[in-house]
Amino acid sequence: MDNLEQLQVVVNEVQSARQQVANLRAQVVELEATIENVKNQPDDLALHQQMGGVLVEVYDRPNLIKELEDTLVALKGHLERFTEREAELLATYNQLKQMLAGTENA
Repeated sequence: MDNLEQLQVVVNEVQSARQQVANLRAQVVELEATIENVKNQPDDLALHQQMGGVLVEVYDRPNLIKELEDTLVALKGHLERFTEREAELLATYNQLKQMLAGTENA
């Protein structure tokens, strides 16, 4: 595979990584808001959780909060890995771009 083909592959991978990072960031923000809202929900008001296609009342709020926080930690870990992968891909992209620029000037 020549440098131009490699560059196109890397560009596609960068775009994919950026989309995944954006999706994960949105999920993290949404989950943080959900956790905050669950914590602030008065105890005398019912709290419901969607399970499949059904809303069910939640009776064990501390367990729900723990599950949400565990999910948040996992999502943040995925986000960190994808962000690192995006940075690696961008570095590869820049190297290939410089190589191609050097080839064109030669």
